[in-house]
Amino acid sequence: MKSKVKGLIILAVIIVAGLVYYFGFARKPETITLTGYLGGEKTGLFEDEEVTSILADRYHLQIDYQKAGSLDMISADQEGKDYLFPSSQVALELYRSKYGTPVKSEIIFNTPIVIYTHKEVSDALDQQGLITDLGNGAKGIDMKKFATMISNGTKWSDIGLDDLYGTITVSTTDPVRSNSGNMFAGLLADVLTDEGVADENNIEEVLPQLKAIFEKSGYMESSSSDLFNQFLRTGVGAKPIMAGYESQILEFAVENPDDWEQLKDDIVILYPVPTVWASHPYIALTDNGAKAIDALLDEDIQTIAWEKHGFRTGVADASADTSVFQVDGLQNVVKKVVSMPDADTMQKIIDELS
Repeated sequence: MKSKVKGLIILAVIIVAGLVYYFGFARKPETITLTGYLGGEKTGLFEDEEVTSILADRYHLQIDYQKAGSLDMISADQEGKDYLFPSSQVALELYRSKYGTPVKSEIIFNTPIVIYTHKEVSDALDQQGLITDLGNGAKGIDMKKFATMISNGTKWSDIGLDDLYGTITVSTTDPVRSNSGNMFAGLLADVLTDEGVADENNIEEVLPQLKAIFEKSGYMESSSSDLFNQFLRTGVGAKPIMAGYESQILEFAVENPDDWEQLKDDIVILYPVPTVWASHPYIALTDNGAKAIDALLDEDIQTIAWEKHGFRTGVADASADTSVFQVDGLQNVVKKVVSMPDADTMQKIIDELS
């Protein structure tokens, strides 16, 4: 009798163990690893432990990446890649013109192009009548006047900055390889035209000016994150002004609060008037790659993307709660926006600057 009871107990244990295995392990979805190219400004988000946990636990995804400029990734070897994640719809249009329609694509985040500079430079530009008050402490810079000043070869000493060498230039990433530089080139093209928007009918008129402006820049980084780090580290003498993404300063302030406390009285954010939106489209190259779109649009990931990494989510012109950042001079709503030139016009700009 005892042996029969013992046998039943053993059998029950085996059955329970089998059920635990079946429901706890056997039916657990396998984690899929995706590989692709990612714009440097988004690496902080993809390394965020909260984000990687949500991706793994809710969506059973691990997203690996290689850092690449938004335009570089379009022409890079895509063999074995599941996705591209550039920072511009122009990059998406260039992909479509080269390869056709991707498996799936979706805009995940938005962020405006801004100008970063130092207080003494901002003050000097203000004396020249280029700086405007956008409300709530936010400052704008008149891009048409500024572009004309650069194009005319105005020296730093001409605006009272005798300690700065040479003519006024804006540090950007390489506009042929990276999106922030490319978008700044598009913005310059817009404001240099009489119509205010560059297209195939007027772009030829401003290409010589654009080329001259970028030829003054010297070496240009291929990564927005690398350029921003250099701007912060080398100071006003090396990089008086740079063009980048609004998200960069917000992410830096969250991740480096002590450093930001030391820098915040010197670093000034200027919103170009007008500016352009950088939309970040995720381009799925495979069916597995397409699975990341719903994951990246997860409400919690979208919240993390804004509150920790500075990417504006949802409707582009909706008011954003900028009070979550310890950064002065932010616009809740970025209203003074112009459209980027279309892909064909941008291709002409790229060819001219190559």
